[in-house]
Amino acid sequence: MVTVGIPRALLYYQYYPMWKVFLEKLGAEVVVSLPTNKSILNSGVTRGVQDTCLPVKVFFGHVVSLADKCDFMFVPAITSLGKKSYNCSKLIGLPNMVGALIPECPPILDPEINYEKGRYNLYRNIYEVGRHFTCNPFKLKKAVEEAWASNLDYRNKMSDEGITHFQAVDCKPLPDVKSSSLTIAVIGHPYIIYDEYVSHRLISWLQKTEVKVVTPEMVSQEELDAATRRLVGVPHWSFEPEIIGAGEYYLETGVDCILIVAAFGCGPDKMVLRMVQHRANVRCVPSFPLSLDEHSSEGGLLTRLEAFLDMVRRRKKVCV
Repeated sequence: MVTVGIPRALLYYQYYPMWKVFLEKLGAEVVVSLPTNKSILNSGVTRGVQDTCLPVKVFFGHVVSLADKCDFMFVPAITSLGKKSYNCSKLIGLPNMVGALIPECPPILDPEINYEKGRYNLYRNIYEVGRHFTCNPFKLKKAVEEAWASNLDYRNKMSDEGITHFQAVDCKPLPDVKSSSLTIAVIGHPYIIYDEYVSHRLISWLQKTEVKVVTPEMVSQEELDAATRRLVGVPHWSFEPEIIGAGEYYLETGVDCILIVAAFGCGPDKMVLRMVQHRANVRCVPSFPLSLDEHSSEGGLLTRLEAFLDMVRRRKKVCV
């Protein structure tokens, strides 16, 4: 059986269920890299070039860890997910970067997802991937339909049940949080806040301190889009609405504070996260910006965060 490697980084946290169903329905065996660890990060850092952001370095490390375990590497180039909306240039060129910087990588499956080029181009790229496994167009069409249904189920499960990626994919039990606990919105890209090594187990740590955590994935796509339009109109970045829209939504519905998590050196993130922080200040909601890179210290981060939560608890107690 042909094996396809999926690196546990970047868009894995948003599209893994869909990719897995699509490839398995075509007859492939999916191999996922281990969760990020020190070895994976270090190997990715050595492959990165100047100005490479932390999430891309992590991705390189996962590709290296999978290189000898699969026949193909799945690295899609996601250019645009909406009209006049574009992705980060590093994600657009990710397949080319992997091919150039990791010569031991097996052949890359790199479908281009670009809504600006129309539906025909999208289908052609999907069929180009499918031909490696089957020549039956009906089998491929069914695989696409089931994969898309899996994607919708995954997203609806998180937004309807208010659960994180860990509960939706890894089937981890929901934490037992007291009703009197703080409600904290953790705003950031899934590939940062759900990577426990990169985020220093931020969500798990918060839940252990009897804090209710809400994330962008717990907001429906309709509510995200509506909140984004109210704030900035039509967004021109494909994945920034999950930050802007979620931040505005939680500020409107009410949370005790917001944690704003970003990778150091990411221009688009800095811009939109600064906007969320400004909106929090306008509404007098405490906010705590976290900028992460490969040199971030878990001890220092958690110490600062613990002091911040103590302040929020005292503020809530005084204001009640």
